[in-house]
Amino acid sequence: MIAMLDERQLNTQGEKRQMHPVQVIAVTGGKGGVGKSNVSVNMSIALAEMGRRVVLLDADLGLANIDVLLGISAKNNISNVLSGEVPLQDVLVNGPGGIRIIPAASGTQAMAQLAPEEHVGLIRAFSTIADQLDVLVVDTAAGISDGVVTFVKAAQEVLIVVTDEPTSITDAYALIKLLNRDHGLFRFRVLANMVKTPQDGHNLFAKLTKVTDRFLDIALQYVGSIPFDESVKRSVQRQKPVIQAYPRAKASMAFKSLAKKVDSWPLPTTPRGNLEFFVENLVSTAVRG
Repeated sequence: MIAMLDERQLNTQGEKRQMHPVQVIAVTGGKGGVGKSNVSVNMSIALAEMGRRVVLLDADLGLANIDVLLGISAKNNISNVLSGEVPLQDVLVNGPGGIRIIPAASGTQAMAQLAPEEHVGLIRAFSTIADQLDVLVVDTAAGISDGVVTFVKAAQEVLIVVTDEPTSITDAYALIKLLNRDHGLFRFRVLANMVKTPQDGHNLFAKLTKVTDRFLDIALQYVGSIPFDESVKRSVQRQKPVIQAYPRAKASMAFKSLAKKVDSWPLPTTPRGNLEFFVENLVSTAVRG
């Protein structure tokens, strides 16, 4: 889905600029504590290091943590966009490695209970910056709330982060089942996080597919693993992404490898912007809701 205007509009406006694909990736996990936000941040920076223009959306509405994770102080956040106080452009914060961040409103209960039409209003705002980015990474909240589902089902790619814990596998399966049976999603990519060895990552994926293959008609693709690395813990304490604080750490190298795989994912070829597709899905959710 290519972010572009209608051809007639282009001719009318006399524009000749080259339109570019915009990829929307939802990073989710079904439960908290799986390192989802760390994955979102470091993957985003690794993509930016490859020359991609990346915007990271903290979609954990109510319990924002991207700004805390990175030690960033933001004057405005998503709530200011929803209230009409400021345009989305004014909410963008420069983050590490050249990424830009859309902060969420931390601790605001109303933000955690947005109506579907308010989600639509939020994502509509992204159409104003569509020509300024190549990749939109959406760091969702934990769990399987309506807000999580709204963002995930609208994304082009769904990256499920799992760890080798029974609750992580169970909750990931519950999220996949909900998205598949109730919302028609059938393709998911899986990242094993905080594993001791690469083989442990494959074993973890096998545990998940053993359940999904038995009960669901879906396609899961294993995209690799991020090793357990004390450097990650130290970087969090320093409020710096591990890929910058410890660029030669095992986890950092794994994030760079992940970014290369993400960058190779095929882009849709239909002449619609993926941000447009993102909005259309959210609109349909609001109508049905």
